[in-house]
Amino acid sequence: MTVVEKPPHAREVSRWTTRRWLRLGVTVAMSVLVLLGATGAWSLERTASISDDLVDVKSPALMTSIRLESALLNQETGIRGYGLTGTPDFLDPYRRGLRQQKVYTKELSDLLRGNPARLRDLKVVEDRVETWQAQIARPVAASPTGKPSALATENADRGRTAFDATRAAMATQQERLRADRASARADLSATMRLRNWIFAAIAGVIVALAVIVSEALRRGVTGPLERIGTDARTIAEGDFRHPITRTGPADLRQLGDEIESMRRRLLRALDFSEEARLRLDEQSADLKRSNAELEQFAYVASHDLQEPLRKVSSFTQLLQRRYGGQLDERADQYIEFAVDGANRMQSLINDLLDFSRVGRVHNTHQSVDLNTVMKRTLTAISVSIEESGAVITRDELPTLVADSTQMGMLWQNLIGNAIKFRHPGETPVIHISAEQDGDFWRFAVTDNGIGIAPEYAEKVFVIFQRLHTKDRYQGSGIGLAMCKKIVEFHGGTIAVDLTHTEGTRIVFTLASRPAGTGESDESVPQAVTRQVY
Repeated sequence: MTVVEKPPHAREVSRWTTRRWLRLGVTVAMSVLVLLGATGAWSLERTASISDDLVDVKSPALMTSIRLESALLNQETGIRGYGLTGTPDFLDPYRRGLRQQKVYTKELSDLLRGNPARLRDLKVVEDRVETWQAQIARPVAASPTGKPSALATENADRGRTAFDATRAAMATQQERLRADRASARADLSATMRLRNWIFAAIAGVIVALAVIVSEALRRGVTGPLERIGTDARTIAEGDFRHPITRTGPADLRQLGDEIESMRRRLLRALDFSEEARLRLDEQSADLKRSNAELEQFAYVASHDLQEPLRKVSSFTQLLQRRYGGQLDERADQYIEFAVDGANRMQSLINDLLDFSRVGRVHNTHQSVDLNTVMKRTLTAISVSIEESGAVITRDELPTLVADSTQMGMLWQNLIGNAIKFRHPGETPVIHISAEQDGDFWRFAVTDNGIGIAPEYAEKVFVIFQRLHTKDRYQGSGIGLAMCKKIVEFHGGTIAVDLTHTEGTRIVFTLASRPAGTGESDESVPQAVTRQVY
């Protein structure tokens, strides 16, 4: 397979981030806008300059030239009338024309400052006027009044020729001024058209830039983000095998890579979780099968084993009663061993059946007053209490949602152990305490017995684990294991309080309303009182 390598420039561009692309786009757009703005400003300034020149110079210069011509005509009319009649009134237009000539010549000179060609035209006009005035106007005006001037009659043709030359110079000047004004108007019109085109181009460029920026943002930012968002939503909806599309600038591609990496980690975790679930299902199936076998064992133990065991126990006891003392001492001992073994076997099977029934047979959760359960329990073990002289005190107990039968078994085992494991010759003193701790009640059964060493604090809750020989303390070693199973079945915990050294303290918790029971919590914290039995 042929691998086509990107050129260095393409690789460099592919690493550009959104910020870099935006910076480049803004720089280019601003450069174009600045250039167009400068061109627009130049066109506006050029239009204003031409317009000002037309309004303030070209048009006023032409009008002043026309007024100057009118002043010269007044002079010529006055001189000609005075020369023919000698009447002084004809000198008034001449003198007024002289004053206007000075004013208009000065204005025209100021307006044409900076325009040498038109100043030369003005100088020609001034020279022609001066020639006419020197040859004709001033001499005629100096002639005596009251009679026609002989000079005017003699120089009539020369005066007409001189003034015609002046009028020709004025006509040439005005024609050129008109041409300048027309040129300025054409230049203004062209500049205004250029200005309009420039501003139209600026508007078009702005619209084009807006379209380009919008499209660039769509393709480079919003589009990739939408694709990443679509892929992320697809994954969030449960399709963890849907890949994340890498697109857009470098930083958005990096974001896509990070989300893709997260997706792969989630996929691996999901695969692992699925494998764990399958293994758990297998273990659950094995556990169900084991429980079924345990159920079968319980059935066999309660039916098939009980009957032959009762026969063995009955016949060994019958053998003991009939032949006790008739055989030798060794035979009596053997018979006693057989009777004791049969009785212990029957006790172990009964205890094992009780242990297997916890949570399986006795599983009726309802509102239970533990005070009532405690009274029933104490009545059931009243013989042990009387024989040992035990003093039992307790706090007021709450009402919980629990199985009444299991609560009775719990109290019976805990109080029975406290009575059983006492110091020889010492009266058992037992106290049952109860206090609420959030959604749980914390109970403690405290005695002054032989206690439990710290290294056996966990071992005592294992089924059939005994810390003493059966000759010293009777029992099968299943009591605390059954207590642990009952407490955990009701959502609590149980342990030995190792801080209590003067005897034994068993501490356990029970939920006010175990999860999944659906019963209402009817327990109400009550004032702590102490009762003595």
